[in-house]
Amino acid sequence: MRITLFTSNRNRHNYLINLLSEVSKELFVIQECGTILSVPGHYYASPIMSEYFEKVTTAQNYLFGNQYVNNKKKNIKIFPMLLGDLNKCSINQLSDFLNSDLYIVFGSSYIKGDLVDFLIKHKAINIHAGVSPFYRGTACNFWALYDGNYHLVGSTIHLLSKGLDSGPMLYHAMSNLKTNPFDYTMSTVKSAFHSIAERIKDESIFKIKPVIQDKSKEIRYSKKNDFNEEIVKNYFKKEINLNQIKFEHSLLKDPFFLDY
Repeated sequence: MRITLFTSNRNRHNYLINLLSEVSKELFVIQECGTILSVPGHYYASPIMSEYFEKVTTAQNYLFGNQYVNNKKKNIKIFPMLLGDLNKCSINQLSDFLNSDLYIVFGSSYIKGDLVDFLIKHKAINIHAGVSPFYRGTACNFWALYDGNYHLVGSTIHLLSKGLDSGPMLYHAMSNLKTNPFDYTMSTVKSAFHSIAERIKDESIFKIKPVIQDKSKEIRYSKKNDFNEEIVKNYFKKEINLNQIKFEHSLLKDPFFLDY
């Protein structure tokens, strides 16, 4: 099977590249490269924000290790570019990477124009770090914890659409790892990775019936500017008890739980 992945270059993205290389004959990766420093460039690097993102990085390293793309794997072909350059590329420039059986998006720029039309036509799959339709936008799992909806921390595997995180859902990926909030949220991303790899391997990913999202169930649509220093200060003051989590499976679509 030929797979094309649109992703980024942090440890979790490289982990996904290596994982998918194990279940594909050829893996084509369009990789947007951003900063690997703790605080992403679009956030002000105050002490409180640095503390938050250092915890995110620690959780990522714990769950994914210090990942590099395995260059011994001869079935991986990478097209590297700067973060934000994807939408500057024409279909012709990407043509060698657009002849696959399956297209997956995780951690790339918001895709627009002819490319998103192409991907929608070919039923591309998006991995959303949040539980749609309840949480859509940016930092969704942070906001689910902030709101006290610990049971709505997870990932959504859905068909790509022009609307952000709004495509028909295939299933949700969740986690039972409850050591701390940062490991918990990051582990739901790992759950998504392993669930999709398993379902590619047995080809069941092609047999799942998508379900249209019920937008009336939306709790929060978060934007990048909503996540700021004052909000993070409030978050650190909260007492988050993950042992209180009781999953209501009726809220989820065919949930996959990765146990640790």
